[in-house]
Amino acid sequence: MKLTFILPAIGKKKGQKYIGTWKMEPLTIAVLKRLTPPDIETELYDDRIELIDYDTQTDLVCITVETYTAKRSYKIAARFRERGIPVVMGGYHVTLCPEEAERYCDSVMVGNAETVWRQMLSDVKNGCLKKRYTGETAEYDVRPDRSIFAGKKYLPVSLVETGRGCIHQCDFCSISQFYCHRYHARRHELILEDLRNTQYDYTFLVDDNLVADHRNAMRLFEEITPLHKRWAGQGTLSMAKNEKLLKAMRKSGCEVILIGFESLNKENLQQMNKSFNYALGERNELVKRIHDAGIGIYATFVFGYDNDDERTVEDAMEFAKKHNFYTAAFNHLLPFPNTALYRRLREEKRLIYDKWWLQKGYHYGELAFHPKKITAEKLSQLCRDARKEFSAPKTVLSRGFASLHRSSPLLWWLFWGMNLRIGGEIDQKMHIPIGENLDELPK
Repeated sequence: MKLTFILPAIGKKKGQKYIGTWKMEPLTIAVLKRLTPPDIETELYDDRIELIDYDTQTDLVCITVETYTAKRSYKIAARFRERGIPVVMGGYHVTLCPEEAERYCDSVMVGNAETVWRQMLSDVKNGCLKKRYTGETAEYDVRPDRSIFAGKKYLPVSLVETGRGCIHQCDFCSISQFYCHRYHARRHELILEDLRNTQYDYTFLVDDNLVADHRNAMRLFEEITPLHKRWAGQGTLSMAKNEKLLKAMRKSGCEVILIGFESLNKENLQQMNKSFNYALGERNELVKRIHDAGIGIYATFVFGYDNDDERTVEDAMEFAKKHNFYTAAFNHLLPFPNTALYRRLREEKRLIYDKWWLQKGYHYGELAFHPKKITAEKLSQLCRDARKEFSAPKTVLSRGFASLHRSSPLLWWLFWGMNLRIGGEIDQKMHIPIGENLDELPK
C-alpha cells in the first residue's frame, strides 16, 4: 500500500515563486508519518515548494486542510478522485466544518488523528473506509518522523511541539474553538528527546500559548536549560508579571517570543474577549521587563473590531516603533468559521462573503466583512501600509541596533535576513488568489 501526503498552499500568482517566509516544515505530516506502519510506502507533496504529481501511483491521498487552503484542498482532492483514488482530509478547518469537507472527499478526520490514524489505514486496506473518524484531543505522545522531509528545502528552523490549545476564549480564534478552550501539555521527556535530535541551531517551540500553565512552563524551562538550545515560541504579555518565569525562560535559551497584543483599545479587547490583555500603565512596563530579560518580541496586531479606525492603526504603529519590536504583524481581522466572531458578524449581516475561503475571486489581503468605522478597502490598505512602514530600511535599522544587546550573533543576523525579506514580500503576498495555482494547467 502507498500513501500520499499533500500540504496545500493558499494560492499562487502566475509566474511567481511561493513566498519564502511561509516554507517551514509541516510538523503535522511528520507526526502522521510516525504513526504510519513501516510496511506502507509514503510520499509528500508540499504545494508551497513543488508541483503535485497528479499521476503518481498511490492507494490513498491524505490532505491537511486549513481555512486558507480549503478551496485549494478541494480542487486537489477532485483531481485524485477522478482517478478513483480515495482522499482523506483532516486539520483545523475540517474539524470546524466537517459537513463542508465531506462533500469534497471520501473521509474526514475530526479532532486529532493520533487515536484513529491506524484504524483508518486498516479500514482502507480492508476496503471499508468510514465517512468520518473522530479522534481525541489530548492524545499526542508521538515523536515526529522527519524522514518524510528528505530532499525538500525548508527554512533552517526545527519545530518541536510542546502543547496544544489555549485556556483563553478570544472570539476570533479557531484554535481555541478546536480545543474547547483547554490547554494540553505534551510530556516533557518527548519534548527533550525532540530537542536533543533537532537538525538546526534554532528551534521554534510549537505551542499556541507556551505559558498557559506557569508551573508546567517553569519545569519545562528548567529541563531545557542544560541542553543549551536557542529557541522562540508563543506566549502572552502577562507572563512578564512572573519574574521567575521570565528569567527561567531566558536562561533556557528563549530569544524571541510571539505575543498577540491584538489591540491597544480597551473596548476592542473587551469585544474580542481578551480584556486580560489590557494592562493600562502596566503594558509598557511589561514590555520593558521582557526586553530587559534579553528576549525579543514578535508583536501581532489585528484590526477590524468596532472601535477601529485609522487612528488605531497609527497607534499600534507608534507603539511598535517605540518598543523596537524584533518584528511585528499588522493584520486585518478574518472571521474563521464557527468562531464566536463569525457568528456575530453573520447575525449582524456584515459578512461580505458567507464563506470567503470558497469565494471565487477572493484574494489574500482582502477583508471578508464590513467594519463599523472604516471601509473594508481602506482598512486593507492601512494594514498593508503599516507593514511596509515597519519594514522600511530606516525602521529596520533602528530596531536592529536596539535588538543587538539582547540577541545572540545568530539571532541578530537572522533579524536582518527576516525583516528585510518580509519588507520585500509584502506586496507579493497582497492579492494572491486564494485556492488557485495559476501555473497549473486547467483540468
